[in-house]
Amino acid sequence: MRRSAADWLDRIRALNLPGKVRIMNVCGGHERSITRAGLRHALPPEIELIPGPGCPVCVCPEEDVYLAIQLAMGEDLTLATFGDMLRVPVNVRKSEVRSLEQARAAGANVVPVASPQEAVALARASPERRVVFFAAGFETTTAPVAAMMAQGVPENLFLLLSGRRTFPAVEMLLRSGEVGFDALIAPGHVCTVMGPEEWEAVATGHNVPAAIAGFDSESLLAAIHSVLRQVLEGRPRLENCYPALVEPGGNPVARRLLSEVMEVTDAPWRGIGTIAASGYALRPAFAAHDARKVLPDHADASRRRIGEMPAGCDCAAVVLGRIYPDECRIFGAPCTPRTPVGPCMVSDEGACRIWWSGGRRSRSGQAAE
Repeated sequence: MRRSAADWLDRIRALNLPGKVRIMNVCGGHERSITRAGLRHALPPEIELIPGPGCPVCVCPEEDVYLAIQLAMGEDLTLATFGDMLRVPVNVRKSEVRSLEQARAAGANVVPVASPQEAVALARASPERRVVFFAAGFETTTAPVAAMMAQGVPENLFLLLSGRRTFPAVEMLLRSGEVGFDALIAPGHVCTVMGPEEWEAVATGHNVPAAIAGFDSESLLAAIHSVLRQVLEGRPRLENCYPALVEPGGNPVARRLLSEVMEVTDAPWRGIGTIAASGYALRPAFAAHDARKVLPDHADASRRRIGEMPAGCDCAAVVLGRIYPDECRIFGAPCTPRTPVGPCMVSDEGACRIWWSGGRRSRSGQAAE
Protein backbone atom coordinates (compact mmCIF):
# COMPACT_ATOMS: atom_id res chain seq x y z
CA MET A 1 0.00 0.00 0.00
CA ARG A 2 1.32 3.40 -0.95
CA ARG A 3 1.66 5.72 2.03
CA SER A 4 0.33 9.28 1.95
CA ALA A 5 2.50 12.35 2.47
CA ALA A 6 0.94 12.77 5.92
CA ASP A 7 1.90 9.21 6.82
CA TRP A 8 5.51 9.77 5.75
CA LEU A 9 5.68 13.00 7.73
CA ASP A 10 4.46 11.17 10.83
CA ARG A 11 7.10 8.48 10.33
CA ILE A 12 9.83 11.11 9.88
CA ARG A 13 8.73 13.05 12.97
CA ALA A 14 8.82 9.84 15.00
CA LEU A 15 12.53 9.32 14.30
CA ASN A 16 14.90 10.14 17.13
CA LEU A 17 17.42 12.16 15.16
CA PRO A 18 20.85 12.71 16.74
CA GLY A 19 21.01 16.35 15.63
CA LYS A 20 21.08 18.26 12.35
CA VAL A 21 21.04 16.09 9.23
CA ARG A 22 21.89 17.78 5.93
CA ILE A 23 20.25 16.20 2.87
CA MET A 24 21.18 17.34 -0.63
CA ASN A 25 18.54 16.98 -3.35
CA VAL A 26 20.36 16.86 -6.67
CA CYS A 27 17.51 17.64 -9.03
CA GLY A 28 16.03 21.06 -9.78
CA GLY A 29 12.67 19.35 -10.18
CA HIS A 30 13.01 18.01 -6.64
CA GLU A 31 13.79 21.49 -5.33
CA ARG A 32 10.73 22.87 -7.13
CA SER A 33 8.49 20.18 -5.60
CA ILE A 34 9.97 20.67 -2.12
CA THR A 35 9.45 24.43 -2.26
CA ARG A 36 5.96 24.36 -3.75
CA ALA A 37 4.77 21.79 -1.23
CA GLY A 38 6.33 23.67 1.69
CA LEU A 39 8.21 20.59 2.85
CA ARG A 40 10.96 22.58 4.60
CA HIS A 41 8.35 24.06 6.91
CA ALA A 42 6.63 20.70 7.47
CA LEU A 43 9.75 18.71 8.37
CA PRO A 44 11.39 18.72 11.82
CA PRO A 45 13.89 21.58 12.24
CA GLU A 46 16.82 19.14 12.51
CA ILE A 47 16.41 18.28 8.81
CA GLU A 48 18.20 20.63 6.44
CA LEU A 49 17.37 20.30 2.72
CA ILE A 50 20.12 21.61 0.44
CA PRO A 51 19.58 22.34 -3.29
CA GLY A 52 22.27 20.71 -5.45
CA PRO A 53 23.70 20.78 -9.00
CA GLY A 54 20.47 19.84 -10.77
CA CYS A 55 19.91 22.70 -13.23
CA PRO A 56 21.46 22.28 -16.71
CA VAL A 57 20.70 25.89 -17.63
CA CYS A 58 22.62 27.07 -14.55
CA VAL A 59 25.77 25.13 -15.43
CA CYS A 60 25.72 25.53 -19.22
CA PRO A 61 29.11 27.01 -20.11
CA GLU A 62 29.01 30.76 -20.58
CA GLU A 63 31.15 30.40 -23.70
CA ASP A 64 28.54 28.09 -25.26
CA VAL A 65 25.81 30.68 -24.72
CA TYR A 66 28.14 33.34 -26.14
CA LEU A 67 28.79 31.20 -29.24
CA ALA A 68 25.05 30.69 -29.75
CA ILE A 69 24.50 34.47 -29.54
CA GLN A 70 27.30 35.18 -32.01
CA LEU A 71 26.02 32.59 -34.48
CA ALA A 72 22.52 34.04 -34.26
CA MET A 73 23.77 37.61 -34.69
CA GLY A 74 26.64 37.08 -37.13
CA GLU A 75 25.49 34.30 -39.45
CA ASP A 76 22.55 33.95 -41.80
CA LEU A 77 20.78 31.15 -39.97
CA THR A 78 18.02 30.22 -37.54
CA LEU A 79 19.03 29.47 -33.94
CA ALA A 80 16.63 27.11 -32.16
CA THR A 81 16.91 26.38 -28.45
CA PHE A 82 14.89 25.42 -25.40
CA GLY A 83 13.03 28.38 -23.96
CA ASP A 84 14.97 28.57 -20.69
CA MET A 85 18.18 29.31 -22.58
CA LEU A 86 16.90 32.55 -24.09
CA ARG A 87 17.46 34.69 -20.99
CA VAL A 88 20.78 33.31 -19.75
CA PRO A 89 23.23 36.25 -19.62
CA VAL A 90 26.87 36.22 -20.73
CA ASN A 91 29.78 38.31 -19.52
CA VAL A 92 29.97 41.20 -21.97
CA ARG A 93 29.53 44.94 -21.61
CA LYS A 94 26.01 46.10 -20.92
CA SER A 95 26.01 47.90 -24.26
CA GLU A 96 26.43 44.55 -26.05
CA VAL A 97 23.91 41.78 -26.65
CA ARG A 98 24.00 39.70 -23.47
CA SER A 99 21.40 36.96 -24.12
CA LEU A 100 19.63 35.15 -26.92
CA GLU A 101 16.50 37.06 -25.95
CA GLN A 102 18.30 40.33 -26.62
CA ALA A 103 19.69 38.90 -29.87
CA ARG A 104 16.14 38.09 -30.93
CA ALA A 105 15.01 41.62 -30.07
CA ALA A 106 17.88 42.94 -32.17
CA GLY A 107 16.62 41.03 -35.21
CA ALA A 108 18.32 37.64 -34.98
CA ASN A 109 16.20 34.65 -35.97
CA VAL A 110 16.07 32.91 -32.57
CA VAL A 111 13.26 30.39 -32.11
CA PRO A 112 12.34 28.71 -28.82
CA VAL A 113 11.45 25.02 -29.14
CA ALA A 114 10.08 22.46 -26.71
CA SER A 115 11.56 19.32 -28.27
CA PRO A 116 14.26 18.18 -30.73
CA GLN A 117 11.57 17.32 -33.27
CA GLU A 118 10.53 20.96 -33.42
CA ALA A 119 14.08 21.83 -34.50
CA VAL A 120 13.87 19.13 -37.18
CA ALA A 121 10.57 20.59 -38.37
CA LEU A 122 12.13 24.06 -38.62
CA ALA A 123 14.92 22.71 -40.81
CA ARG A 124 12.56 20.79 -43.06
CA ALA A 125 10.28 23.80 -43.46
CA SER A 126 13.19 25.92 -44.79
CA PRO A 127 15.63 23.53 -46.52
CA GLU A 128 17.56 26.42 -48.05
CA ARG A 129 18.36 27.91 -44.63
CA ARG A 130 20.79 26.67 -41.99
CA VAL A 131 19.23 25.82 -38.63
CA VAL A 132 21.35 25.46 -35.50
CA PHE A 133 19.83 23.59 -32.56
CA PHE A 134 21.48 24.74 -29.33
CA ALA A 135 20.75 21.85 -26.98
CA ALA A 136 21.70 22.14 -23.31
CA GLY A 137 20.58 19.57 -20.78
CA PHE A 138 21.29 16.54 -18.64
CA GLU A 139 20.77 12.91 -19.66
CA THR A 140 16.99 13.17 -19.78
CA THR A 141 17.20 15.93 -22.37
CA THR A 142 20.26 14.66 -24.20
CA ALA A 143 18.80 11.19 -24.86
CA PRO A 144 16.01 12.59 -27.11
CA VAL A 145 18.65 14.66 -28.92
CA ALA A 146 20.62 11.46 -29.53
CA ALA A 147 17.46 9.81 -30.84
CA MET A 148 16.93 12.74 -33.21
CA MET A 149 20.44 12.36 -34.61
CA ALA A 150 20.18 8.56 -34.89
CA GLN A 151 16.94 8.84 -36.86
CA GLY A 152 18.60 11.18 -39.35
CA VAL A 153 18.25 14.93 -39.67
CA PRO A 154 18.00 17.29 -42.66
CA GLU A 155 21.29 18.39 -44.23
CA ASN A 156 20.70 21.96 -43.10
CA LEU A 157 20.34 21.11 -39.39
CA PHE A 158 23.38 21.49 -37.13
CA LEU A 159 23.70 20.67 -33.44
CA LEU A 160 25.39 22.92 -30.90
CA LEU A 161 25.49 20.44 -28.05
CA SER A 162 25.97 21.34 -24.40
CA GLY A 163 24.93 18.06 -22.78
CA ARG A 164 26.05 17.19 -19.27
CA ARG A 165 26.05 14.08 -17.04
CA THR A 166 24.68 14.51 -13.53
CA PHE A 167 26.57 12.00 -11.40
CA PRO A 168 30.14 13.26 -12.09
CA ALA A 169 29.27 16.60 -10.47
CA VAL A 170 28.05 14.84 -7.34
CA GLU A 171 31.12 12.61 -7.34
CA MET A 172 33.31 15.71 -7.59
CA LEU A 173 31.62 17.07 -4.46
CA LEU A 174 32.07 13.76 -2.65
CA ARG A 175 35.77 13.70 -3.52
CA SER A 176 36.39 17.37 -2.80
CA GLY A 177 36.92 17.06 0.92
CA GLU A 178 34.26 19.74 1.37
CA VAL A 179 31.16 17.54 1.45
CA GLY A 180 28.42 19.76 2.81
CA PHE A 181 25.75 17.08 3.22
CA ASP A 182 25.14 13.92 5.21
CA ALA A 183 22.78 12.17 2.77
CA LEU A 184 21.68 12.45 -0.85
CA ILE A 185 18.40 12.32 -2.79
CA ALA A 186 19.22 11.04 -6.29
CA PRO A 187 17.26 12.24 -9.36
CA GLY A 188 14.49 9.85 -10.37
CA HIS A 189 14.27 10.99 -13.98
CA VAL A 190 18.01 10.52 -14.61
CA CYS A 191 17.88 7.08 -12.98
CA THR A 192 14.87 6.21 -15.15
CA VAL A 193 16.99 6.79 -18.25
CA MET A 194 20.45 5.70 -17.08
CA GLY A 195 19.58 3.24 -14.32
CA PRO A 196 20.33 3.46 -10.59
CA GLU A 197 23.64 1.61 -10.65
CA GLU A 198 25.93 4.63 -10.96
CA TRP A 199 24.40 6.20 -7.85
CA GLU A 200 25.19 3.15 -5.70
CA ALA A 201 28.73 4.55 -5.43
CA VAL A 202 27.41 7.35 -3.20
CA ALA A 203 26.83 4.79 -0.46
CA THR A 204 29.34 2.07 -1.29
CA GLY A 205 32.22 4.33 -2.29
CA HIS A 206 31.64 7.34 -0.05
CA ASN A 207 29.62 5.97 2.88
CA VAL A 208 26.81 8.49 2.32
CA PRO A 209 23.15 7.37 2.64
CA ALA A 210 21.21 7.76 -0.61
CA ALA A 211 17.74 7.24 -2.01
CA ILE A 212 16.14 7.77 -5.42
CA ALA A 213 13.01 9.92 -5.45
CA GLY A 214 10.29 10.89 -7.87
CA PHE A 215 8.68 14.29 -7.95
CA ASP A 216 5.59 14.12 -5.77
CA SER A 217 5.61 14.73 -2.04
CA GLU A 218 5.02 11.06 -1.23
CA SER A 219 8.12 9.87 -3.10
CA LEU A 220 10.29 12.71 -1.81
CA LEU A 221 9.24 12.11 1.80
CA ALA A 222 9.78 8.38 1.40
CA ALA A 223 13.32 9.10 0.20
CA ILE A 224 13.93 11.53 3.07
CA HIS A 225 12.70 8.92 5.55
CA SER A 226 14.94 6.33 3.92
CA VAL A 227 18.14 8.33 4.23
CA LEU A 228 17.31 9.41 7.79
CA ARG A 229 16.78 5.78 8.74
CA GLN A 230 20.12 4.92 7.14
CA VAL A 231 21.80 7.67 9.17
CA LEU A 232 20.34 6.28 12.37
CA GLU A 233 21.28 2.71 11.49
CA GLY A 234 24.78 3.69 10.36
CA ARG A 235 24.30 1.53 7.27
CA PRO A 236 24.48 3.62 4.07
CA ARG A 237 22.98 2.13 0.91
CA LEU A 238 20.98 3.21 -2.14
CA GLU A 239 17.22 2.72 -1.85
CA ASN A 240 14.82 3.12 -4.76
CA CYS A 241 11.80 5.17 -3.66
CA TYR A 242 10.64 5.61 -7.27
CA PRO A 243 10.08 1.96 -8.31
CA ALA A 244 7.23 2.82 -10.67
CA LEU A 245 9.77 4.12 -13.22
CA VAL A 246 13.30 3.35 -12.03
CA GLU A 247 14.46 -0.16 -12.88
CA PRO A 248 17.89 -1.81 -12.99
CA GLY A 249 19.72 -0.85 -16.17
CA GLY A 250 17.47 2.11 -16.89
CA ASN A 251 16.04 2.56 -20.38
CA PRO A 252 18.10 0.32 -22.70
CA VAL A 253 17.00 2.10 -25.87
CA ALA A 254 17.92 5.53 -24.54
CA ARG A 255 21.28 4.30 -23.27
CA ARG A 256 22.05 2.61 -26.60
CA LEU A 257 21.25 5.76 -28.57
CA LEU A 258 23.38 7.92 -26.28
CA SER A 259 26.27 5.49 -26.72
CA GLU A 260 25.89 5.27 -30.51
CA VAL A 261 25.58 8.99 -31.16
CA MET A 262 27.70 10.57 -28.44
CA GLU A 263 30.90 10.04 -26.54
CA VAL A 264 31.58 11.03 -22.95
CA THR A 265 34.10 13.83 -22.51
CA ASP A 266 35.56 16.08 -19.84
CA ALA A 267 33.45 19.23 -19.85
CA PRO A 268 33.30 22.72 -18.30
CA TRP A 269 30.52 23.73 -15.90
CA ARG A 270 29.88 27.43 -15.62
CA GLY A 271 31.67 29.01 -12.69
CA ILE A 272 32.85 25.60 -11.47
CA GLY A 273 35.44 24.46 -13.99
CA THR A 274 36.03 21.26 -15.89
CA ILE A 275 34.60 18.06 -14.43
CA ALA A 276 35.98 14.76 -15.70
CA ALA A 277 33.67 12.60 -17.84
CA SER A 278 30.76 14.98 -17.27
CA GLY A 279 29.89 15.98 -20.84
CA TYR A 280 28.66 14.63 -24.15
CA ALA A 281 30.09 15.30 -27.62
CA LEU A 282 28.93 14.08 -31.02
CA ARG A 283 30.85 11.13 -32.39
CA PRO A 284 32.92 11.69 -35.56
CA ALA A 285 30.26 9.92 -37.66
CA PHE A 286 28.00 12.93 -37.04
CA ALA A 287 30.63 15.60 -37.68
CA ALA A 288 28.77 16.96 -40.71
CA HIS A 289 26.04 18.13 -38.32
CA ASP A 290 28.32 19.33 -35.52
CA ALA A 291 28.00 23.13 -35.36
CA ARG A 292 31.36 23.39 -33.59
CA LYS A 293 33.10 21.75 -36.53
CA VAL A 294 31.09 23.08 -39.47
CA LEU A 295 30.26 26.68 -38.55
CA PRO A 296 32.62 29.60 -37.84
CA ASP A 297 34.22 29.77 -34.41
CA HIS A 298 33.24 33.07 -32.82
CA ALA A 299 35.35 32.62 -29.69
CA ASP A 300 36.83 35.89 -28.48
CA ALA A 301 39.87 35.34 -26.30
CA SER A 302 39.94 39.03 -25.41
CA ARG A 303 36.66 38.79 -23.51
CA ARG A 304 36.98 39.19 -19.77
CA ARG A 305 35.50 36.68 -17.32
CA ILE A 306 34.99 34.00 -19.98
CA GLY A 307 33.22 31.03 -18.42
CA GLU A 308 32.58 32.75 -15.11
CA MET A 309 29.42 33.85 -13.41
CA PRO A 310 28.51 37.55 -13.72
CA ALA A 311 30.14 39.96 -11.30
CA GLY A 312 28.68 39.60 -7.82
CA CYS A 313 26.76 36.43 -8.71
CA ASP A 314 27.17 33.42 -6.40
CA CYS A 315 25.31 30.93 -8.61
CA ALA A 316 28.25 28.50 -8.62
CA ALA A 317 28.20 28.30 -4.82
CA VAL A 318 24.42 27.77 -4.90
CA VAL A 319 24.75 24.99 -7.50
CA LEU A 320 27.38 23.24 -5.37
CA GLY A 321 25.17 23.45 -2.27
CA ARG A 322 27.65 25.64 -0.39
CA ILE A 323 25.22 28.50 0.19
CA TYR A 324 21.46 28.90 -0.01
CA PRO A 325 19.95 31.02 -2.79
CA ASP A 326 19.02 33.86 -0.46
CA GLU A 327 22.62 34.02 0.75
CA CYS A 328 23.79 35.16 -2.69
CA ARG A 329 25.05 38.73 -2.58
CA ILE A 330 22.66 39.90 -5.31
CA PHE A 331 19.60 37.71 -4.63
CA GLY A 332 16.54 39.94 -4.97
CA ALA A 333 18.61 43.07 -5.49
CA PRO A 334 19.29 43.37 -8.37
CA CYS A 335 18.83 39.70 -9.42
CA THR A 336 15.16 38.73 -9.86
CA PRO A 337 13.32 36.58 -12.43
CA ARG A 338 12.34 39.74 -14.29
CA THR A 339 15.93 41.02 -14.35
CA PRO A 340 18.14 37.93 -13.94
CA VAL A 341 21.83 38.54 -13.43
CA GLY A 342 22.86 34.92 -12.92
CA PRO A 343 21.59 31.73 -14.60
CA CYS A 344 20.12 30.30 -11.37
CA MET A 345 17.44 33.01 -11.52
CA VAL A 346 16.48 32.15 -15.12
CA SER A 347 15.33 28.54 -15.29
CA ASP A 348 12.41 27.09 -13.38
CA GLU A 349 14.92 24.42 -12.28
CA GLY A 350 17.29 27.05 -10.89
CA ALA A 351 17.25 27.19 -7.09
CA CYS A 352 17.23 31.00 -6.99
CA ARG A 353 14.25 31.21 -9.34
CA ILE A 354 12.44 28.50 -7.37
CA TRP A 355 13.01 30.20 -4.03
CA TRP A 356 11.93 33.60 -5.37
CA SER A 357 8.80 32.13 -6.97
CA GLY A 358 8.09 30.26 -3.74
CA GLY A 359 8.00 33.48 -1.76
CA ARG A 360 11.55 33.62 -0.35
CA ARG A 361 12.34 37.13 -1.57
CA SER A 362 14.88 38.65 0.77
CA ARG A 363 18.52 37.97 1.38
CA SER A 364 18.41 36.62 4.91
CA GLY A 365 21.88 35.19 5.34
CA GLN A 366 20.23 32.39 7.31
CA ALA A 367 19.82 28.69 6.53
CA ALA A 368 16.57 27.65 4.89
CA GLU A 369 13.72 26.81 7.21
